[in-house]
Amino acid sequence: MEISSKENTHFFSNNTVLPVDRSSFKSESSSSRENQSCCGGIKIFLAALSFVYFAKALSGSYLKSTITQIERRFDIPSSLVGVIDGSFEIGNLLIIILVSYFGAKLHRPRIIGAGCLIMSAGTFLIAMPQFFMGRYRYERFPSTVNSTVSMSPCLQDKSQTPLSALEKSQAKLNAGCEKEAGSSMWIYVLLGNLLRGIGETPIQPLGITYIDDYAVEENAALYIGCVQTVAIIGPIFGFLLGSLCAKLYVDIGFVDLDSVTISPKDVQWVGAWWLGYLIAGVISILAGIPFWFLPKHLPKPQSRKDSSTSSEQSKFIIEENKDQHTSYQQQAKLAEMAKDFLPSLRNLFGNPVYILYLCASIIQFNSLIGMVTYKPKYIEQQYGQTSSKTNFVIGLINIPAVAFGIFSGGLIMKKFRIGVLGAAKLSLGSSFFGYLLLLSLFAMGCENSDVAGLTVSYHGTKLMTDYEQALFSECNSGCLCSKSDWDPICGDNGVTYVSACLAGCRASNGSGKTTVFFNCSCVGTFESSQSSSAVMGPCQKGNECPKMFLYFLVISVITSYTLSVGGTPGYILLLRCIKPHLKSFALGIYTLAIRVLAGIPAPVYFGVAIDTTCLKWGSKRCGGRGACRLYDSSALRYVYLGLTLVLGTVSIFFSVAVLWVLRKRSSPRDETLSANGERGACGTKSRKHNFVNSDQLIQSTYWPEKETRL
Repeated sequence: MEISSKENTHFFSNNTVLPVDRSSFKSESSSSRENQSCCGGIKIFLAALSFVYFAKALSGSYLKSTITQIERRFDIPSSLVGVIDGSFEIGNLLIIILVSYFGAKLHRPRIIGAGCLIMSAGTFLIAMPQFFMGRYRYERFPSTVNSTVSMSPCLQDKSQTPLSALEKSQAKLNAGCEKEAGSSMWIYVLLGNLLRGIGETPIQPLGITYIDDYAVEENAALYIGCVQTVAIIGPIFGFLLGSLCAKLYVDIGFVDLDSVTISPKDVQWVGAWWLGYLIAGVISILAGIPFWFLPKHLPKPQSRKDSSTSSEQSKFIIEENKDQHTSYQQQAKLAEMAKDFLPSLRNLFGNPVYILYLCASIIQFNSLIGMVTYKPKYIEQQYGQTSSKTNFVIGLINIPAVAFGIFSGGLIMKKFRIGVLGAAKLSLGSSFFGYLLLLSLFAMGCENSDVAGLTVSYHGTKLMTDYEQALFSECNSGCLCSKSDWDPICGDNGVTYVSACLAGCRASNGSGKTTVFFNCSCVGTFESSQSSSAVMGPCQKGNECPKMFLYFLVISVITSYTLSVGGTPGYILLLRCIKPHLKSFALGIYTLAIRVLAGIPAPVYFGVAIDTTCLKWGSKRCGGRGACRLYDSSALRYVYLGLTLVLGTVSIFFSVAVLWVLRKRSSPRDETLSANGERGACGTKSRKHNFVNSDQLIQSTYWPEKETRL
């Protein structure tokens, strides 16, 4: 109304015969040009920042999609893969406090540009081991390799094997041992991910505050909402890129693909995981280029100059006033800023709502990060799906559900003008119903595949004894077999055997993927067996498994949506309970806590727990345990879903505590927004200092690495 009255007065004065002050026209013209310049500059920055968000989200989600590929390529357990995944958070930890607190004083666009270069360097480093560690070797019986020599899988006597074949096999083993040092190259993947974390750190705090400082106040929320929307597209492309690369053989372009004897359905299959990192690295470089040409400061909009609202820039950055009559050239000293650090920290940690919400978020993100990191592995092992199909499903179904959930949360907040207390209720409700839906997934699993000597005995009964001792039976007692091999074949009886030797096969025909084994004594002794032949590769899961996988997808999508609805209200709750000038610092502490206490440990202990469900470990060429080849489906389901639910339940208790504190401290007026957007700030004494503009309803769609969650 105030603006309207000014406009009406101006209109009236222009239609009178009063003398016109030409200086006012000059001032208005200058202001108009300034606003146009500001709008042009901020839109260029907005486009550049959106592309950076896309690039970092794409590379982060692509890493999630290659977890199982990296595990198999470097022959390492899930717990070690968890350490590699957590190294990204360690990189953030190294500099996030410095960036979030002191970064606003420096040239923010160039810092973001430098971060993009570091991020791209880390992405390229992740792919480098592929070019230095030799070709990928998988376990295969010599007779399955294209050769004119036909051998019996069941070697009753080594004299049956041609000497040249034995020598050739031994030579390959020795060559493998010589290159065994290449297995330690997973360290480069860890270091590359660490660099990615360092490079990504300044993008969110400096980019968002730059927009908030220089955008027209009523447009700031829209701009930040646009950035977050583009960020959602990144993970979709990241997982789709992972799906495409998983279809391609790891050494594509280096070996003859006709000589490859495994298919994407085999647990030893490794896709071209490195190819996606090269693509992501190039995109990160391109995303960083515009920031080197953007100015340190943009002209501040006239509306922001007249505003009394404090901002991050007004507290930390001293910029020139574009008006010719006055100049603000005060230099803030580093020591003075450092003195304000501890009081600011005490202010934050003295806020019970902030602390309780922080604890709830830490535990919930432990649940979500662990669940999402190993979701591709869970789908592959539980439902017998390929890595390519798994990544395709996650990218095309789950990620859009998360995006729609976040958008719905913001829409609900804006539509119903929900206040702080309502935001806490909505956040709690989404978590409660989300984890309740997750509980139903316990009933949507597949039974273990029938693997002779591991899940069933050689006579068809359920196995109860130690699996290593049960690999040997009377039917293969005359064969010279190794219990460490994993070269599965599928018998005509529908049972998978660890190797043709352990199946007692004494003849084979064909080569490569088309090899057929005959006279398999263990296949013939099985209760339901009518034949004694077998083919390459493991048998498919039971007939009910495809149906269970469909049910899993439906519930998973609904769960992802439900949990995501609470993201925006929870973030609003966080912002409205802190003083405006502490926003960036509070978000920096929040992000730091999530990364240190959830992002780093969650993948590690989830991986350790998943490793306990392994039934058959692979063996490295020179001894030692490699990657897991077969998991106990039931145990994996209970460990994976159980750990997720336990952590989620604990986080709900903290959310209840947040709601209780808010109810205790808030008045009825605090529960709703007034017509002009004012409302109480968590029941604190001073509404003036704790007020947060309602524009943040839309811009509040960021949680740490939300793009890769769920």
